[in-house]
Amino acid sequence: MGTGRSVAAIAAGLAAVVTLSIGTDWLMVRVGYFPPLERFDSFSTEMLIAATLYRGIYAVVGGFVAARLAPSHPLTHALILGAVGFAFALLGAILMWHMGTHWYPVALVLISVPCSVLGGSVSGAKA
Repeated sequence: MGTGRSVAAIAAGLAAVVTLSIGTDWLMVRVGYFPPLERFDSFSTEMLIAATLYRGIYAVVGGFVAARLAPSHPLTHALILGAVGFAFALLGAILMWHMGTHWYPVALVLISVPCSVLGGSVSGAKA
């Protein structure tokens, strides 16, 4: 397995998730659907559901990208990306625990691995 290509595949998947998530957050603020992000505690349940949905979709996209670019074992790359997403989501949950509702950061932790693996699966990749 090419270590450099493996790292690049996972990094590309992560870049896709982060770029799409931040871009959509920015767009939601610009169109007035979300309040400024620093006012996260004022997000409604509907807003948090929307954010959870698009973040889940973007985790699928990231898993797809990682699997397609993997030099071998594509589903393993999608799983590793999911584990990285899990770690970031867990850190975010810890840091955001005092803000707003608790279900949202917990949901992000719980969906990270399954969504990423789903993306790897729909890529046509074999284990």
